[in-house]
Amino acid sequence: MTLYLRLLDAARDGADWREAVQILFGLDPDLDPQRSRHIHDAHLARARWMTECGYREIIHESQRH
Repeated sequence: MTLYLRLLDAARDGADWREAVQILFGLDPDLDPQRSRHIHDAHLARARWMTECGYREIIHESQRH
């Protein structure tokens, strides 16, 4: 969850994806830019989904147990 929040903050602040992926995932985007970009974009998409509707599923699931 912390990672997702940091990704959302970086995107909101206009941080370069290369810097974000290096800091948050410990990846060197110069060594494998395609993979690094994919990881960044996939996690950012998931973070956005979590804030828009995914949290409801987590709450609903936790109430069943």
